[in-house]
Amino acid sequence: MGRGAEFNERVKKERRQKIMKTAVKLFAVNGLAATKISLIASEAGMSQGLMYHYFRSKEEIYVALIRHAFDRMNTAARALEALPLTPRAKIETAVASLIQGFEAAEYSGYYHLLIAQATASQAIPDEAAAIIRKESQVPYRVMARIIADGQVQGQICGHDPDELALIFWTTIKGLALHRVTHGSNVKMPDPDILMKIFL
Repeated sequence: MGRGAEFNERVKKERRQKIMKTAVKLFAVNGLAATKISLIASEAGMSQGLMYHYFRSKEEIYVALIRHAFDRMNTAARALEALPLTPRAKIETAVASLIQGFEAAEYSGYYHLLIAQATASQAIPDEAAAIIRKESQVPYRVMARIIADGQVQGQICGHDPDELALIFWTTIKGLALHRVTHGSNVKMPDPDILMKIFL
């Protein structure tokens, strides 16, 4: 690939990322129906015509965001499970990195808000609904397996692994939503507090 082609690819990738970063906030706050593609274009600092070079419709952007959210979340969950760490260390790593992520990248919380809203909605594209049905339980199953391994090794308390995984993820999502709705001045809690649930 020539230098010009590489530059064009990089610009294309950067613009696509900018559209998605802008759209995730708008969809999460306003919903699909109330978010116009003209608004996404305006907020992203580009013309509506240019937007159509990257996405054919706002529904296509919405589906891309849902897919991206679950790809990122589930890839991270599987990578966590594969780490050569004790189950307790895996949970500590997950808690610390997720909380740090909420503090470092404001838009990451908007992905959690978008998924929560999309999961509760009956007015989303069929493709987005199919992704949610297929992918939404992966992080819960991964965390339940990590917790079960920790219980075998005597590192994690003896409650039901599925229930502990549910508490883990609903707490994480709650923190993400709290950060989004109350702004960057919100101080995230000490990860050790969350860890005490599992010990």
